Formats: sequence, C-alpha cells, structure tokens
Amino acid sequence: MIYLDYNATTPVDERVQASIIEALREFGNPSSSHLYGRKARLILDSARSSVAKLIGARASEIIFTSGGTESNNLAILGTALRYGKGHIITTAIEHPSVMNPCRYLQDMGFNVTYLPVSPDGMIDPDDVVNAIRKDTILVTIMHANNETGVIQPISEIGKILLEKEIPFHTDAAQSIGKIPVSVEELNVSLLTVVSHKFYGPKGIGALYIKGGKEIKPILHGAGHEMGLRPGTENIPGIAGLGKAAEIVIAELQEWKGRISKITEELLNGLLSIEGVSLNGHRRFRLPNTVNVSIEGIDAQDFVMRLSDRIALSAGAACHAGKKKPSHVLKAMGLSDEVALSSIRLSTGKDTTEEEIKQALEILKYEIARSRQ
Repeated sequence: MIYLDYNATTPVDERVQASIIEALREFGNPSSSHLYGRKARLILDSARSSVAKLIGARASEIIFTSGGTESNNLAILGTALRYGKGHIITTAIEHPSVMNPCRYLQDMGFNVTYLPVSPDGMIDPDDVVNAIRKDTILVTIMHANNETGVIQPISEIGKILLEKEIPFHTDAAQSIGKIPVSVEELNVSLLTVVSHKFYGPKGIGALYIKGGKEIKPILHGAGHEMGLRPGTENIPGIAGLGKAAEIVIAELQEWKGRISKITEELLNGLLSIEGVSLNGHRRFRLPNTVNVSIEGIDAQDFVMRLSDRIALSAGAACHAGKKKPSHVLKAMGLSDEVALSSIRLSTGKDTTEEEIKQALEILKYEIARSRQ
C-alpha cells in the first residue's frame, strides 16, 4: 500500500510516539502546585517553547487547542467578540473551519467579504486592499491551500494590514512541516498550528496570538491557557506536538529537497498522460502537493478502486464520499465535470522514490482502464 495522502494526515513519528508514552506516565494536573503537577507543567512549558520556536514566536503567544478547527474558530470568533460588530475579509477557497465561522458571524449581523481567486488559485493582494472598509476588524486567509497546495502571498498582504492595524489571521495547517513558517516574515497577528499535519498526534493544535491576549475566549471555565482556552491541558498530546515541532525545526530542510524532487517526478509523470492537467499554480505551491484533473474519470470512483493500493483523495479528504464539486476548484473556475475528475496526491518525509515509480505505473494503468 502506497500512502500519498499526507495533506489529510501524517503518520505519527516514532520519536513523537515515545514522547507521548513518556508523558502519559506523568498523571499530574499542570495547574497543581505539588510535585506531580510541576512535572506536568514542565512538559507543558517545554512544548509551548518548542511550538513558539517553530514559528518564530514567543512562548507567551502560544495557546494550545484541540486542533485546527478550534484554533480557527478561536481566532475568528474571538476577534469578532472583541469588537462586537464589523466587517471581515476572507476568501472563497478557505477550509470549512474558516468558512463556517464566517458564515455564522454573517448570521449574527457581521459583514463578510469572500474574495475570488485567479484560475491558478491565487489571491490578488490588490483585492484585499480594495475590500478593506473603515469597519474591517479581521482578515483571514489560509497560508497554503489543503487541496491544491497553492501558497498565498501572505507576507505581502500582511505588510499592508500591519500598516493599517487590521488583525490578520492565517490558517497554516498545511504549510507547517512542508515549508519554513515565520510569523514575523508573514506579518500575521494570528496563526493556526495543527499537529497531525506534521507527524504529531491528532486532536491537538495551537493558536499563535501576537501579544498574547488581543481576542476574547469562546469557551468559558477556569483560567487555563492565559484565560483564553479553559480546560485541563492534554499533556500527552501537547508533548507530542512539542516533539513534532522539534523534529521539524531540526529536519525540515533535509526533507524539503527530497520531497520536492519526488513530487515533481510524480507531477511530470501524470502530466505526460493525455488529458491530465494541473490544478493550481505551477510554481507557488507546496513542495509535496499535486492536484490534477483527469479527463474521462469519476474521481470518487477512481479513488475507491485504488483504495487497497494507493491512498489518495478526491478533493479534500474531509469531503470524501460526497460527489459534490470542490468549492476550491469551483472558485478557480473549473466546471463541475472537470472538478469531479480531480484527484489530490500528497507526499511526505517517508515517501520513497520507488513508491512514486510504482504509483505512476498503477495510476497510468487505471487511467487507461477507466477510459476504455
């Protein structure tokens, strides 16, 4: 079985597994002042520092959450609660964990602008500038798209918003662990971190908040996580996230070159097949992601037929099983027919060159078979 669905989730690194098991032995509550609590607190503080280092932040600016969905909701709803009313700018290609909180806020009386993208999936910074109003309270634009891998000009947009003093959130779920990510270089005030996208455990994530407390909590309880995320911390999950962050810091440059090389081989092999076309920008995309439309196939059926040989996705993994065109590909101008013939393949640090060769052989055979 060849795993080419790293954008959906990554295997948990063995070193991360070991850190989780070790943390499970420390049963103390990190809010307790006795020895057991202090041991748990050390794990918590160490992981917070590692995540901060990963993105070039301060430890006091990192809030642990249950994952990307909660981090995105906290960033968006927490900012909205801070202001009480106003205008939000986002895009037509965001993950549902950004789109749906924005729609919820629309129902609550906030105004939301959904920016279009170009046919290659890119946001135009000028569109952001033109959408800004006097009552704009937040801009939220993903760093890299989960379906196409297209990397947005976040740094350029962030510089504009920094000058205008408008809070800027980016969902960096897909970019961390694939390319270097720095909150200073991106000029963002809020950034989402998701553990299971870079070889850590599921159910744990973080939110970077510039300055620490410029948003309101969306959950209410005790004063955990600087008063912004109540609930006893998930120490084993946090330990795993911290270890995953350390591994990315140490090894990303080594992975990146190799992953980029094998992914290009995969893409070039697919594009050599008649009727196969790339979805998304050829240059400004993650080094591990390939999204292509294949003339003459139904992507969902194609993925199911390959499910015991190659793990891949038709559109975003969280939409699996639904024959509905991807909203991302539709926003890029693709027809329903072309969007429904699109597949996503994503490589990772454990993908081998031999696996890419085998995958291409299988894919070419099955594409030809589908067209008979």
